[in-house]
This record gives sequence, C-alpha cells and structure tokens, in this order.
Amino acid sequence: MEYYFLGTGAGRPSKQRNVTSGILNLLAECGTCWLFDCGEGTQHQLMKSPYKPGKISKVFVTHLHGDHIFGLPGFLTSRSYQGGHSKVTVYGPPGIQLFLKTVFQVSESHLDYELEVVEIQEGIVMEDNRFKVEAAMVDHRIDSFGYRVTEKAGERPLYAGKLKERGIAPGPLFAQLKRGESVCLENGEQLHAKDFLGPAVTGRTLAVIGDTRSCARSVELAQDCDLLVHEATFAHRHQSLAADYGHSTAVEAAEIAKEAGVQKLVITHLSSRYQEEEAGLLAEAKEIFPETYLAHDFWGTAVPKRK
Repeated sequence: MEYYFLGTGAGRPSKQRNVTSGILNLLAECGTCWLFDCGEGTQHQLMKSPYKPGKISKVFVTHLHGDHIFGLPGFLTSRSYQGGHSKVTVYGPPGIQLFLKTVFQVSESHLDYELEVVEIQEGIVMEDNRFKVEAAMVDHRIDSFGYRVTEKAGERPLYAGKLKERGIAPGPLFAQLKRGESVCLENGEQLHAKDFLGPAVTGRTLAVIGDTRSCARSVELAQDCDLLVHEATFAHRHQSLAADYGHSTAVEAAEIAKEAGVQKLVITHLSSRYQEEEAGLLAEAKEIFPETYLAHDFWGTAVPKRK
C-alpha cells in the first residue's frame, strides 16, 4: 500500500512540478490502483511512472477546479488505447457528471469500457469487503472534499504452534478453528477458536485532503491516520493570502497532523513561488510535526502500519 505522486504543484504546472494527481497502489491488496485527482497532463505523468492506466479502477476527485480535473477526459479516453478495458468508477462533487458528459459529447469521444460516475455527498462513498472510503467537505472557495481510506481489519492469525504442541497436524481442524468454530477431538476434548486465534490484523488508514483552509473537518478526516496527504500551498508568512484563496500553509498542515495524531504527513500542492525555498516550507512543518515529508513528482511513500 503506497501513495505515489504524479503531480504536486498548485494552480498551474511548472518545470519542477505538474498539477495535482496521485495514485494509491493497491496492487498487492486487490490488484488495482486508485487515482486521486487528475490535473492537466496526468496521462503524460503516468507514462513516466511505474503504473499502467489499465490498472486504475477508481478515480476520486476532490473538487472541480481545473488543476484537479482538466486531465481527466484525456486520461479516460486514452486509457482504452493503453490496455484498459475494465470498468472505471469516478467519484466527485456534483457537476463532475456534467463536465465529463459535455467533454465526451462535444469531442465525440468513445470509451471501450464501462464508465460509472458517482456524484458524492458527505459520508461513505464506497465500501467493499476490503476497503471503506469516506468523504467530508472541507473549506475551499468551491465545494471541496477530503477522503479517508480505511483498510478493514484482516483475519485473526491462527496460533499453529499451540496446536502442534498438542499433536494436532495441519488440516481440516486448523481450517475450522481459523473460521472461528470450535472443534471436538477424537478423545472428546473441546477446542475453542478464541484460545487459538490472535487479534485481528489492524488495517491501515490514509487521508487525502483536497484544497482547503485549515479546518476542523480535516482533523476529523485524518484522526489517527497512518498517512495524511495534505495541501501546503503557502509559506506561513503568507497565511492571510492562503486564507483569501482557500488554501493552507505548511505550518497549518503540520498542526492538522499533530492534532489528528497521524503517523506520517506528506505536504503537497506547493505554489511555484517557492521553487527556491521549498526546504524552508518543509522546515516550518517539521518544527511542529517532525514526521513530515515534502512530496515530489514521481515519488512514493508507503502507508505505514500503526505501531
């Protein structure tokens, strides 16, 4: 489980950073990847990355500003030519369906796979037997969402050694206990699953916060997360400017991480005005939350397991 950055800039692309997009690598967990935002040029960034468009099954859009969605029509239409024929679901704020419908209709684009577009509200937007994704509205100039991805707890491990000590060989009895069932041995002894199963493996959690001012909803989304990806468009000396434009400073992102009790923070969505002083942004954040990292295009970070 890794979050890989395709674009980490704010507003417009620069020579160092493309606009926002990131991939959650779930290939080991469920054989697919999820895309978070899809700014202009994302399909070009994908070509330079280790990830294939055909492996992307879901797209989560935080809000409808161009630097987060202008690459979406291009990615979706060219995916067919790059080996992608499986279904894709796009989740996003109200208006995302009209945006895609209009582009496809005017450009007479054709997709060789099923596309589902889900206009979200706050709450659970997607859930299966392995993951749950929740959305909450944050504080930007237009409707903007943050997402929280929760990996559900894994199966309880079986203490096989304890069974072998009793002379029980691997086989059907192991499987029954693993399923939580009690078993009866030939000598009449009852074995109860609770005595041979460890605690469930804790799932990992990730929060991706879209463009936002510092707000309480971000803390709620990120509460106890293993990884928080949060925008840090401005340096703290430009805090008033950040508030005017609906963005956060690196310091504010660090304060969110600290208050939420996350394990690791990655700051992204950096304004190009700080190209020569990005180390300063990182230092500002690390002073408040030491486990802070600065995102770069074509860089990934693992979602750590809770210690």
